[in-house]
Amino acid sequence: MIRQLRFLFLLGGLLIPLTSALAQRQLQLDVATFRNPDVAVKGGVVEVYATVSGKYLTYHRRGPKMFQAGATVTLEAVRPDGTAVYQETVTLRPPVLRDTTAAIKNPISFQKRLTLPEGQYVLRGQMRDQYRAATTDIVEKPLTIESGGTKAVLSDLVLLSKPASRSSVEANNFIRNGLSLTRTPGGLYGRGMEKLYFYAELYNATPAQPLIVRYRLRAAKATKDAASGQGAAQPSAGKPTVLTGELDLTTVPAGDYTLTLEVRNAKNQVLSTQKTSVRRTPADYAPVGAVMP
Repeated sequence: MIRQLRFLFLLGGLLIPLTSALAQRQLQLDVATFRNPDVAVKGGVVEVYATVSGKYLTYHRRGPKMFQAGATVTLEAVRPDGTAVYQETVTLRPPVLRDTTAAIKNPISFQKRLTLPEGQYVLRGQMRDQYRAATTDIVEKPLTIESGGTKAVLSDLVLLSKPASRSSVEANNFIRNGLSLTRTPGGLYGRGMEKLYFYAELYNATPAQPLIVRYRLRAAKATKDAASGQGAAQPSAGKPTVLTGELDLTTVPAGDYTLTLEVRNAKNQVLSTQKTSVRRTPADYAPVGAVMP
């Protein structure tokens, strides 16, 4: 009986690291929806930002002291009846490593911009390790595309690792309203990231109406903000109102937080609110997001 118990304890100890590794999410999908700039089209714009962890990929020998991994990511936008309105497979290859025991294995990211009709969808991403067929990871996110309406409403909040900046580069997936955006995968702010930046768009605001923009970072069940800020905006006719801001994270401890963005009018009435999740990990390096090509 004692021998059997020892065997079970030993087996359990061996399975814990394996279970932990399997529990690690290898594919991260960040999704943000925006209004279609073409008001004649009933639908919306979806920006999909996919990040594959390089830590758990299988590295294949490519030459003397040269190892490289590979992965494919299949993205699908599926209606409730199971029909796919969008499907695409992207092949990713992280940088070549000279030593596969290296502690840091950089993640790889890409971004897609989709235009979808109004309706309910499931956005599905499936990652496959090219050198280990059994290794897959599937992530699904519910997606609602709406257009129209007359009330002021915010787009999704996009978390950034760098401040939104004007760009003279021709339009691509990383630019919105003339601003170059560098996403923060998974809302992670790690070592060396001392500021949080965000981007959002406000629709249907009354032109020339002064607006108050407030934003705060607060942990779950906390009664005080970990960080907060305020700004101002003034809408223009015929285009969305771009909202950007930043928060100082130097005194924000590790943990999970909610970033709340509020837009108020001159009478201090709330016009629209949007929220997103933030994770602060000052002891660890956060994934480096893809940058504009």
